[in-house]
Amino acid sequence: MAWTDERIDQLKRLWEAGNTASQIAEELGGVSRNAVIGKAHRLGLQSRPSPVRGGDSSNSDAAPKAPKAEKAAPVAAAPPPPPPPAPAPAPVAKPAPAAPVAAAPAPTPAPAAGSSQPQQVFRSIGPGGFQRQSPGEQQPPATPAPPRRLVPAKPSADIAGKTSLLDLNDKICKWPIGHPGEPDFHFCGSPINPGFPYCLDHCSVAYQAQLPRRDRRPPPPMPYGGPRVR
Repeated sequence: MAWTDERIDQLKRLWEAGNTASQIAEELGGVSRNAVIGKAHRLGLQSRPSPVRGGDSSNSDAAPKAPKAEKAAPVAAAPPPPPPPAPAPAPVAKPAPAAPVAAAPAPTPAPAAGSSQPQQVFRSIGPGGFQRQSPGEQQPPATPAPPRRLVPAKPSADIAGKTSLLDLNDKICKWPIGHPGEPDFHFCGSPINPGFPYCLDHCSVAYQAQLPRRDRRPPPPMPYGGPRVR
């Protein structure tokens, strides 16, 4: 449901008239009570008195944490294996003595007419249909590239000094400020009201008193008689 100018004006008029968020949601139709509260907060409308009261500050002090157990002593790493011995240099081949002159070989008989086809060469085929390379065709492995140095990105100037999503914990207010996707979107970051995820100011916005069930108006009838039952 989109917030049109007409619906925003109606929201402001009902809010200033003193209607609760539940009554405004029923009057507008198609919106929830939390959506009405969030839109009123973004429009800067005057906040309502909240039934939530600030807790005792003495209870907010967290109990001292138990000391962590001492870390186990690191296991001594095994010594690296000794480097393999360098291969021995290959012996230099000596020139072979000249072979004696042999008699002229006998003439080879001419092949028959039916044996003129070229001789087939057989290659070894590995798994997947790939030809295995002979020892003379193997190439040395490529040298791996040096590791790249990762440089952390600089934080944006729009959220410098503000509480981002990575800064949230159980002790600070998680109320979002702005819209997700905008460069200055952040969170409140103030100390929380004990027992609630927000600070005291944002608790007064998030939690508002509701009318008893008997005083609430019935919801408007659904169009076409409601969902069809099969």
